[in-house]
Amino acid sequence: MVRSLLFGLAAATLASAHFELNWPPTAGFNDDEQPNAPCGGATVTVDDSAPEINVDRFAASIFSSHPAGSWSFFATTSTQEPYNFTEIVPVINSTGVGTFCLNYLRAPADFAGQSGVLQVIDSSVDGTLYQCAPVKFVSGANNTVSEFCTNQTSGFTAEWTGESSSVEQGSSSSNTSQGESSPSSSTSAAGAAAATAVGSVLGLGLLAAGLAF
Repeated sequence: MVRSLLFGLAAATLASAHFELNWPPTAGFNDDEQPNAPCGGATVTVDDSAPEINVDRFAASIFSSHPAGSWSFFATTSTQEPYNFTEIVPVINSTGVGTFCLNYLRAPADFAGQSGVLQVIDSSVDGTLYQCAPVKFVSGANNTVSEFCTNQTSGFTAEWTGESSSVEQGSSSSNTSQGESSPSSSTSAAGAAAATAVGSVLGLGLLAAGLAF
């Protein structure tokens, strides 16, 4: 009885959330603070406990309560504010509510061997929302995060837009918005990812090869 009640409360909490970065684990989740850049009100602590992500290919698992989302992904080797974020893949649009895993993300090769921060931004019906995770960038590729890399079995789609993000990364970023302060590194990283990922799903329109079911 108690277990059922606790499960119900946990489910209700998730259902009311904007979105939560499950993997890499979020630096902190506060639903009311999510509109606050750069990290949804969380203080990011980058230390030895940060998980490793592979620069050539890595996965991110997200729970979203919104029927539609527009997702931007940025990364930095800055470990303290102000962060100097680089866009790492083109914008991804999604439809459907629940947990999904994007397993075709990548970071600049020269990030390998350094610690930093992954920033995820959702431009949704509730406005622009932010989450961050402390990470260690390592060489190589890994397209799974074991039990975290799952997707809704029905009613969910995601597609690459091929476009760079236009959302503000936050006052703690040296790039006030994509393409202003330092466009070359952001655009090249996102473009490289687009060339790889879009080519793998050409003609399908969906992230068939970029989602793990």
